[in-house]
Amino acid sequence: MCRNIQTLYNFEPRATDEEVHAAALQYVRKISGHAMPSQANEAVFLRAVEEIAFATQRLIDGLVTTASPRDREVVAARARLRAAERFGRV
Repeated sequence: MCRNIQTLYNFEPRATDEEVHAAALQYVRKISGHAMPSQANEAVFLRAVEEIAFATQRLIDGLVTTASPRDREVVAARARLRAAERFGRV
């Protein structure tokens, strides 16, 4: 559904508030169909982003795993390699 939303769970260092907020914003944009709401809808749009960010953080904090945390740099390097193989080097 939202390809730009990145996995936030089980990383070291853990997801920041900004990353959680960005994921919530992307989700609300996708669901509403609007990148920027009108003035009439701005309050409800922003409230939805905050509520989803709160629920997302609560979810991340509540999940448990026995897997070791993933390294953000390693995951990013793998993504860049996949993109280079798929789209060619720029």
